[in-house]
Amino acid sequence: MTRPPTAAQRRVIDAADPVTGRLRGTEAQLAALVKRGLAFRHPRPPHEHYLTPEGHRIRQGITGAPEPAGSGPAGSAADPAPAGVFAARTGGEPDPPRSGPARRREVHSAWQGLLELRRMTNPDGAVDRPCGWERAHLVRAAALALEAAGHRPAGPDEEGYRVRETPQPEAVAVYGPDGEALRACAATLEEAGWQVSEHREPRTANRYLLASPRRA
Repeated sequence: MTRPPTAAQRRVIDAADPVTGRLRGTEAQLAALVKRGLAFRHPRPPHEHYLTPEGHRIRQGITGAPEPAGSGPAGSAADPAPAGVFAARTGGEPDPPRSGPARRREVHSAWQGLLELRRMTNPDGAVDRPCGWERAHLVRAAALALEAAGHRPAGPDEEGYRVRETPQPEAVAVYGPDGEALRACAATLEEAGWQVSEHREPRTANRYLLASPRRA
């Protein structure tokens, strides 16, 4: 079992602004929430603290076990979520969470929280392009966009998408079971504000997407 937030941390989370997720608390409490991936410090003055998508989930009473990072045909599903918080399916996890209505509610809540995070942290309040949190958590952000749109992640016994880190800055690789699935993933990511291009691996000729968060 993963350790839930402490009673003091939970009070800070529950007292967050229901729309913006803005937090009030001591420096120690806020720093602890940031460390656990439940809050972030806004980079611009006055440097307020806000809930991340995972923090919004906990505030709404949705709990779930974290997912182990999977391995893939190229690269790895790095950037794992802190223990005890939500993680989108990156594909290829050896022990993925159970699918069903509860999982769909978790994913929907996380996606709505991410859209609010975009509105609060993008300078112009835009929700149609990724925010700083997504650029700092590329694999998790791209995977959330795909899972929220209903794409099937790869599992131990089923084919689906796989999101993996790449050596390139601000870019992830997305693999799919076939060309049709890959094109559908590309359309979803483009709609979510990512720049997408299709490539082939030199040695295997496997097709994959290279996706980067759009800035403008």
